[in-house]
Amino acid sequence: MTPDRPLKPAQANLFALGAIALWVTLASLGVSLRHIPPFLLTGIALLMGSVLALPAVLKDRRAWKIPAPTLALGIYGLFGYHFLLFIALRHAPPVEANLVNYLWPLFMVVLAPLFLAGIKLRALHLAAALLGFGGAAIAILGAGNGAAGGGWSWGFVPALASAFIWASYSLLTQRVKPFPTAAIGLFGLVSGLLSLGCHWALEPPAVLAARDWLLLAVMGLGPLGAAFFLWDKALKLGDARQIGILSYLTPLGSTALLMLVSGRPLSWSIGLAAVMIIGAALMGTRAK
Repeated sequence: MTPDRPLKPAQANLFALGAIALWVTLASLGVSLRHIPPFLLTGIALLMGSVLALPAVLKDRRAWKIPAPTLALGIYGLFGYHFLLFIALRHAPPVEANLVNYLWPLFMVVLAPLFLAGIKLRALHLAAALLGFGGAAIAILGAGNGAAGGGWSWGFVPALASAFIWASYSLLTQRVKPFPTAAIGLFGLVSGLLSLGCHWALEPPAVLAARDWLLLAVMGLGPLGAAFFLWDKALKLGDARQIGILSYLTPLGSTALLMLVSGRPLSWSIGLAAVMIIGAALMGTRAK
């Protein structure tokens, strides 16, 4: 981001909250589709999400004429993140691996000064990011009853790498030559095809029912589709540090919704996590 780029924090935060609201549904949808091999699920959903860019592309075909480095960055973000996250969830305890993955909002805050010109990390941003991560940890570990997964697992390495990839992708989209948000559809299209290639190479074939296709459409048009477009708009308009802190609402909302869908009562940990994350968000949006 250049120092003279105009910021519209209120509008950016609304776009970010829209993306977060869609990402909140991802875990619950994933549970409903857990019988589908993960790369097949991701590939189909990303391809469906890319369809959202078609109206803009049909209106102006230049929307997908982007430099090769920009396309490579999009594939790095969308495909690289999901590829490493699925490896982590297969080779590490899921609760702890998911918590490590949710270091990405903290990485966004801490790395913003390194990736973006004119951005400084202030003590209030760092405090808010750490408070948000503490709230996410309480929400996730509390939902898992604090159960440990048997100590260290090498699967935590790809979980950490996936967090770094999403944070760095989010920041680097502001470093490359400006591109239309519709190009996110091209990122999703190529990443979806790569995911289907991984399914063909690594996973057993699967037969999908009509209900599966309906839920895949909801996932593709929502958390693996529209959310990416909203996220890109937020980053183009706002302060990456504030957006990163707001992102801790994702694990809180996701965990709470998952508990409601599964019929489990909300616990004290969810309440405490809510206070911590909302407090972190308020701190972050007030920091300059």
